Amino acid sequence: MISSPEHLVIAPVLIPFIAGVLLLFFDDRSRKLKASVSVLSTVALLVVSIVLLRITHTGGNTNEGSIAVYLLGNWPPPFAINLVLDRLSAMMLVLTATLALPTLIFSLARWQKAGIHFHTLFLLLLMGLNGAFLTGDLFNLFVFFEVMLAASYGLVLHGSGLLRVKAGLHYIAINLVASLLFLIGVALIYGVTGTLNMADLALRIQQIDEANRTMLESGAAVLSVAFLIKAGMWPLSFWLPATYAAAPAPSAAIFAIMSKVGIYVLLRLSLLFSGGASDFAENLWVQILLYGGLATISFGTVGVLASQTLGRFAGFSVLISSGTLLASTGLSQTGVTAGALFYLVSSTLAISALFMLIELIERGQNMAASVLAVTMEAFGYHDEEMENEEIVGVAIPRTIAVLGTSFAACAILLAGLPPLSGFVAKFVILNALFSPDESGQVHSIPATSWWFLVLLVFSGLATLIAMSRSGIRAFWAPPVDTALPRVLLIEIVPVAALLCMTLILTLQAGPVMRFMEATATGLHTPQPYMEGVMKTSGMVLPPVETTE
Repeated sequence: MISSPEHLVIAPVLIPFIAGVLLLFFDDRSRKLKASVSVLSTVALLVVSIVLLRITHTGGNTNEGSIAVYLLGNWPPPFAINLVLDRLSAMMLVLTATLALPTLIFSLARWQKAGIHFHTLFLLLLMGLNGAFLTGDLFNLFVFFEVMLAASYGLVLHGSGLLRVKAGLHYIAINLVASLLFLIGVALIYGVTGTLNMADLALRIQQIDEANRTMLESGAAVLSVAFLIKAGMWPLSFWLPATYAAAPAPSAAIFAIMSKVGIYVLLRLSLLFSGGASDFAENLWVQILLYGGLATISFGTVGVLASQTLGRFAGFSVLISSGTLLASTGLSQTGVTAGALFYLVSSTLAISALFMLIELIERGQNMAASVLAVTMEAFGYHDEEMENEEIVGVAIPRTIAVLGTSFAACAILLAGLPPLSGFVAKFVILNALFSPDESGQVHSIPATSWWFLVLLVFSGLATLIAMSRSGIRAFWAPPVDTALPRVLLIEIVPVAALLCMTLILTLQAGPVMRFMEATATGLHTPQPYMEGVMKTSGMVLPPVETTE
């Protein structure tokens, strides 16, 4: 347990909440003031998240790490509204803040001026994300989900436009249905167990008699559908590519982690509840995650090959990432989970950078001409007049060179090619999947593992083909009706910063993987998490001693 600093645990929720509310009292014309407050708040959020990560990883038992339980109002569990910090939640806090700062800086160039209350919506989205990662009970998970979704509605529609409004209204309708399912599932589970505290729920599941077990499993199934909609599992992912493609670039960039909220909850609850009752998550539920993940990878792979715009391609790349994580969760192996966590961080950083990069690339392009070029290419039409000696030997402008290099880095990351972190993550997953077990015995490899291998490799190949095709059209094709995009330093630096983070992941793959392995071990042995929550009688407030 963490005894100090106690109140730092709630800081990731309070910092964006207080800053976002305060900005409502200032006129939108005070852009410099709002931008300064937003950036400073996000920097503070990043610092606090890193401190919390260091505390959870270095404190307590090496394998279990430290677990901090913050009881709002100091009520004892399971009645308290509690926040629980462990390695996984701390990692997600750092990832959120790491994405938020470059995304916010990118928006200062133009997107903050495209509509009202951008900074407030952005900060409230961060509050919802951080609260969802920290909360220890299902009802407050619903509350933070709604805060996150309400802010995302405004960010999707930010900047207006027919396509954006159409996709945004579709997005709102789908998520309202998901919220309704969330409430129904929570109500059913509470009616059977009498608690919504995750740790307490894991303990009570094994005590449910057969008469009430059907209602419990029905509530869990309804609740899972809500999470799977947010995670983007096929066939519940039909809304995601169009919405992400239509959203403003900074909104889409921070949305890259929103689908990971569903993954986080599914990973947390499936392993937590299976630790409480061995037959709860090892049968049908695991099979749904595994086969649903494989289907999502397949759907995303077809989507990236069929995409004619980079925005749609990025949206389907999110589905490939979600499918990989869902299938890895369904495999229920500690080593695979560790690799999946590494992949989660790498793919989220790469996709976020890609969304911002797409806006810079397409800024000077004629979209109608791009679609026509794809059609001509599909029918094998070749215009010989475009091949002339005038374009041979022309120097590449610096802007195009920087954008092209960044695009190539995103392609390598998403395709999983060496030497960057995307390759490391996939290699770790497959190595754990096909390695002997801890006793050294070679176990029989199920057919689903081979399918996972094939789809993981083929999705990378499809991503490489699609990005190579798009890159050739964007950077190497003759500049017909294409103006040189005007890119500001404040726009390209955030993209470069995210790509540099993936480079750091590659160079520090050893220490990072040790952290991921420790996190995965803690997830697969949830008893310390449950004991840490249930044995907490209140915050330790020095110098006053509390009794157990």
